[in-house]
Formats: sequence, structure tokens, C-alpha cells
Amino acid sequence: MLFWEPVKGYPSPVSTNPRVFLARLNSLGVFDPNGDQMGKVRDAIVVLRTGNLPARLTGLVVEVPPRRRIFVPMTKVTTIDSGQIIVTGTVNLRRFEQRKNETLVTAELLDRTVELQASGEPVTVIDVGVEQSRSREWFVDQLFVRRATQGFRRRSEKMVVDWNDVTNMSLPVPDQPAEQLLATMDSLRPADVASMLRELTPTRRTEIARELDDERLADVLEEMTDQNRVEILEALEAERAADILEEMDPDDAADLIAELAPERAKDLLERMEPEEADDIRRLLSYDDFSAGGMMTSEPIVLAPDETVADALARIRNADLSPALASQVYVCRQPTETPTGKYLGVCHFQRLLREPPSSLVSALLDTSLEPMRPDTPLSVLTRSFAAYNLVALPVVDETGSLVGAVTFDDLVDHMLPQGWRELPDGWGHDDPVMHRD
Repeated sequence: MLFWEPVKGYPSPVSTNPRVFLARLNSLGVFDPNGDQMGKVRDAIVVLRTGNLPARLTGLVVEVPPRRRIFVPMTKVTTIDSGQIIVTGTVNLRRFEQRKNETLVTAELLDRTVELQASGEPVTVIDVGVEQSRSREWFVDQLFVRRATQGFRRRSEKMVVDWNDVTNMSLPVPDQPAEQLLATMDSLRPADVASMLRELTPTRRTEIARELDDERLADVLEEMTDQNRVEILEALEAERAADILEEMDPDDAADLIAELAPERAKDLLERMEPEEADDIRRLLSYDDFSAGGMMTSEPIVLAPDETVADALARIRNADLSPALASQVYVCRQPTETPTGKYLGVCHFQRLLREPPSSLVSALLDTSLEPMRPDTPLSVLTRSFAAYNLVALPVVDETGSLVGAVTFDDLVDHMLPQGWRELPDGWGHDDPVMHRD
């Protein structure tokens, strides 16, 4: 379907979903959640796919002082408007290096000549429109193109076309043999993708893993068996392997690091951002079946003078698991683990009942007894069951919060080793699995 645009300028969105035209992002400021400018957008990265599958937008190239270009994944981008881009979380400041399956929008796609499928008429790409899917991934769905001028004094005509209305924008099948299988994985949960990869040969599994973007691969590795994820991480170049570990939850990254050869583990930790590596080293110091070994070091931590509105804004982060989003932990400064003195928790249901301007320090639940890092699995299990908990704070000997154990972490450690490879119904005849 074609949308003709005879007037100058960009077209209005043709759907109710937000659409972004990428050329308009160039030179926009990129800000952290506190309003401090990190840098400016210099380009966008898309991954072209085979057939009629739309290209996937994976991130932005941002220039930060002093003239260093870094990659900011779209999973870190929370807001895009006409004046600014806001990102959240820790951003990797390593210098951007383009990978073989990546395409720079401004440098490589704009001014490319493509053909309209219906007529074979050549047109020039002048902008690329992307839209966010229900799975929160960004895909190229439209192109803003210009027809060639015909005759003296005639102005070139501009129009919006759907991705499927042009040729010469997708990869031929031989260039990216893994793409057809990747297309079937787009709508699957990470655990389902991990299950599919487990059935492939090692060579094919590694081939598919290489084509996944960092955030997607990190999520999938968290759901894989130790043997398979070690195999994949060992096959990746060191810099990318370090990037993947930074994207994983710290407790899962620590478990994976522990399975690697000491020399490889040491090298990857040295390549990671210092703060991320320190979190993993701290988790590695605890026993696997203790609170310290199971906890995440990145719960939601707020200072006593922050408000209900601040807490709810943090909870809304779609990257958080439901267990981590169930409560916030209030501590004195600093609010990065290990924090200042732990004061208590605020449950999200209580937050929903209070005015946005209320201070979280006035809503504390201090009845939830925090665990120590050396608390064994048996004690944790009884506490979760007795008090119907979804998460528990973990504090050190000084009373500082060092992390939180969530119910999903607990279940992972309660299940037998290799449970991911067991067939459906494996516990059907086990009386423990069917208590009245």
C-alpha cells in the first residue's frame, strides 16, 4: 500500500502506533534519567533479513565526549521525541565497532536506489521509518522515498511506501542462512528459543546465536543448560562475549562465568565494565546454594527522600521481572549495592494506594526479616513458603543491602540439575510434585 506525500517535509504517521523516522534523530541529544546529556545520535543500526521480513532496529550510534562513538541498544531507550532521547541503565562506553550483519542507516541506507515492486520504477530512500512491536522490538515498516525527476523544472515527488513495496532492501537467502530460523523465533519467549536451540547441532546452534542481538542472546543464555551456553560463549569473540555477560542478570552471569576455564573467565571479567565485573566477582564469592549465591545484585533501591511517584516510575521498567518489580528496597546512600544502611521495603500494592507525593520512607514494611548472604537454601525455602513471599532482601554484617533473592531464583535452585533437558511430565509420578 502506498501513501503519496506531495508536500514538503515528512509524512504524518499512518497508524495509531508510534513511528520514528531515523534520519530525524541525527544530532539529537541523548540524556540519562537525571537529565544529564550523554552525547548525540550519529547513526542507527539495523539488521537486514531475508525475503520480505522487515529489518530490525537494534540500537543507536551515539557520540560521547571526547568524540567517541558507542552503541546504545534499543532496550536502553525509554523515550524518543522531537527534542531528545532518554536512556536508562548502564550504557557500555566501549568504542562502537560495526559487525558484519549490521547496516548503518545514515551511512549505508539513505540515498540507496530501490525499485517499487508494482512498477519497477526506481526511487531513492531519503528516510527510514520504524515502529515498535508488541514484543517491544523495533522493525522497519516504512520508507520515505523520492521519485526521480521527469522533465525540466519538474519537482521530484516524495511518498511513503511500506517495506514490502520495494525490492533490493533485503538479504538474499545465501547471505544469511540462519535468518529463516531466526524469523520464527521473533515472537518466542527466551525459554522457548533456548529449547529450539538445544535441538540443533552445535555448529548450527552457534550460527544462530551469533545472529541474535546482544540483549536477546543474553536472555536466551539465561534459559539454557550450562553445557550449551558455555559452548556458545566460548565460540564468540572475547569483546562480544564480555558484552553479553554485561547484558545478563548478574546472578546468571556469575553462574556462567563459574563454568568457564579460569583463564577465559579472568579475561572476560577484565574486559567488562568495572562495576559490572565487581558485581559478578562478589556473587562468585558465595556458595551456590546460599542467599548470596542465588541473589541478584540489581534490585530496585531508593533513598528515603524519594517519592511514591519515583518508585512507580522504576517499577514500570519493562525489563524487570515481575518478582523484582514486586517491591522496592529503601536504603540510605549510596543506593547501589552494597548500599548504605537497609531500612525496609515498600510493596507495589502499598505504593498504588498512596499519593504520588508521599515519601517511601513513610511506607516501610520493616517486618520482613532480611537474610544474610550465607543463609542456606533450606532456610530460604521455609521463609518464602511461610510468608508467601516473592522476594527477600539480603544484607551483610553491616546492615547494607547487597542484593535480593527472588522466587524464580529459588525455584531454579530447587529443581534437579539438568531440569531444562527433562521431558514434559517428568515429575508426574513424583509425590513431592503432587502434594495435597
